[in-house]
Amino acid sequence: MRIIHTSDWHLGQYFYGKSRAEEHQAFMRWLLSQIEQQQVDALIIAGDIFDTGTPPSYARTLYNQFVVQIQQSGCQLIILGGNHDSVSTLNESRHLLACLNTTVIPGAFDSVNEHVMPLNNRQGEVGAILCGLPYLRPRDMVLSESGESSGDKQRKLGEAISDLYQRCFEQACALNATLPSPVAIVATGHLTTVGASTSESVRDIYIGSLDAFNAAHFPPADYIALGHIHRPQVVAKSEHIRYSGSPIPLSFDELSSQYETNKSVFLVEFIGSKLNSVTPLMVPLFQPMQVLKGDLASIEQQLSAFDDKHTTEQTTWLSIEVSQQDYLSDLQSRIADLTQDKAVEVLQLKRARSQRQQHIKQLDNETLSELSVSQVFARRLAQEQFETEAQQAQLSRINQYFEQVVAEVEAERDSQETAASHVLQETNSPAMTANKQMVNVQEGEQG
Repeated sequence: MRIIHTSDWHLGQYFYGKSRAEEHQAFMRWLLSQIEQQQVDALIIAGDIFDTGTPPSYARTLYNQFVVQIQQSGCQLIILGGNHDSVSTLNESRHLLACLNTTVIPGAFDSVNEHVMPLNNRQGEVGAILCGLPYLRPRDMVLSESGESSGDKQRKLGEAISDLYQRCFEQACALNATLPSPVAIVATGHLTTVGASTSESVRDIYIGSLDAFNAAHFPPADYIALGHIHRPQVVAKSEHIRYSGSPIPLSFDELSSQYETNKSVFLVEFIGSKLNSVTPLMVPLFQPMQVLKGDLASIEQQLSAFDDKHTTEQTTWLSIEVSQQDYLSDLQSRIADLTQDKAVEVLQLKRARSQRQQHIKQLDNETLSELSVSQVFARRLAQEQFETEAQQAQLSRINQYFEQVVAEVEAERDSQETAASHVLQETNSPAMTANKQMVNVQEGEQG
């Protein structure tokens, strides 16, 4: 039995305003060819097939086209809902796609039986049993009770998820016992596990409830196919528990110096009921992307290695991180001048985080008593990025408004101090002193 494990396609994603449609189309063509070459029996997409709950029409078209195209290979398709997916969107075509050898599990079902099913090989025999669990929304798992602490909610949700996995596994074992010979049991999930390495594009789930699921609470399945984390990785040093990662980079920080070996899908092979091998199939980089770091001189040198835009049709998307602190407000125009003849497009321009953190660390030693109001405000603005012309204009307006507010506050304070001074002077005048003395004499006589 051969299975390909993938996840987090995020169809419909816009990357700094750029559509990923061409990349997704190229990936689907590549994946279909791998299914044919490797004679894959089942494809598992472990959540986040779409980027949003209301995907654009072209993303739905890609989704439906892939379901149709995979039929020619004879490969069974299993699609699990993720935290980005809408249960209703996936559910609307679930019964129709079931006629096309495709199983869609959009969310938690009422019955455990609906999550447990056989997976057939190309010979039509049962080759594995699936415990198909999607992203489990807290509201579908537990009910909040008055007076519960955050820790109580996390513990209760974790126990509910663990219990559902265990019940599905027991059901799978019962089904396995009815077969002529036992087969492997495969579980899925779309969640964060303890110790998983995330990236900028990963949205936190179970916020305020369950931060991460302990991998020790997974059932003893032969393979556990996970989604939600975009970097491929082994979980808890267990070779059979894995995140496949996203097939295309969904943020610049998912790139590496050896990106060709960074994105993958997993080819999982079983012999009988035993896991035989897990082989990463490296996904090509369909859209060139790079991160350039350094001072302006270094970045200029790195940019010189790119082809002239008149000699190539392929454009590289860039993230440029400037490490020096003394760059001027014309950084945007400087980078534009350096890249205008190159086959590149700068999608992200930012200051090096290490420099910002060092600057903030230096300020930690200062106290408010040592700084003026203007200095405190300047320290705060230094933590922000004002690089484009529009941002520089915004910065100028902010400073003008701040100076205006400070002037008004100081004028009001001066006015209050003047009024207080007049009151004090009247209080200490000879007439007021005589009146006080007369009052004291009268009070003494009455006493």
